[in-house]
Amino acid sequence: MAFLDEITIKAKAGTGGNGVVRWRHEKFVDKGGPSGGDGGKGGDVYIRAIRSLRVLDQYKSKKEYSADKGEEGGNKSFTGKNGEDLYLEFPIGSKITNKTTGMVYELTKEKQEIEILAGGGGGKGNEHFKSSTNQAPQEATLGKDGEEAEFFIEVSLIADIGLLGFPNAGKSSLLNALTNAQAKVGDYPFTTLDPNLGDLYGFIIADIPGLIEGASDGKGLGHKFLKHIAKTKVLIHLVSFEQANMMKAYETIREELQKFDDSLTKKDEIILLTKTDVTNIEVVEATLKKFEKLGKPVFAVTLFDEAGVKEFKDELVKILKKE
Repeated sequence: MAFLDEITIKAKAGTGGNGVVRWRHEKFVDKGGPSGGDGGKGGDVYIRAIRSLRVLDQYKSKKEYSADKGEEGGNKSFTGKNGEDLYLEFPIGSKITNKTTGMVYELTKEKQEIEILAGGGGGKGNEHFKSSTNQAPQEATLGKDGEEAEFFIEVSLIADIGLLGFPNAGKSSLLNALTNAQAKVGDYPFTTLDPNLGDLYGFIIADIPGLIEGASDGKGLGHKFLKHIAKTKVLIHLVSFEQANMMKAYETIREELQKFDDSLTKKDEIILLTKTDVTNIEVVEATLKKFEKLGKPVFAVTLFDEAGVKEFKDELVKILKKE
């Protein structure tokens, strides 16, 4: 699934309930007066941010949405029930534009809610029009229409985790192992031409196309996706044991991040040493100790080892839940 998606829908807030003409009918009351209640307010329309890669699917077949109407007033001056509000859910990172007014709303954090359309007010019942000169009013008013508009939704998914590293570091394979994303994998550079996304227990993982030295200056494919790394909360930096100098490979990518945006180097980072199957245990242990001196969480796995991947996944979820 690509990072960016677009869709247009129509939404309408609920119409207010009508006011009614009613009269009191009670024992021992010689002349019953007006008792028509006001109508209830129409439901409002809200947008809500959620963690989901598939939430937009529901808007592909259905393009129009409405909040509930308010109920009409009742006897004995009872006000009608307000209409139920409507909540439209979109992924975190969505930008919603009201095409009628030009108003723009942005959803930047989970469970954030914003009202985008107001429901219509309820009509007035005949009791509302009683006065000293009008003891038996026959008038009531209709409920008002709710607001309505067409909305353009632009979704720029904010990933919780960004996978980065040189081409062939194992990013797509890791994404598949963690999320069953079925990203394309190949034994050659630049297999990933567009960002792939996966869902790990509601946390979004983005496999950023491989960076190379000079990426911040426009070399390779990764430079055009560096801006997406800026939106992630945690970076997993993959370094393959196939690299002749693994620390240099790590530092090269870090330098490219710093050149592009120094704030990227300040994000929480997990170092994952991959393809341990191409070397021996002594080299793996020595390399782990070397990277652990950086003071960051460090793991070493081969993606062919299901037990090792599961252990890393469990630790990753613990780290994410602490964020």
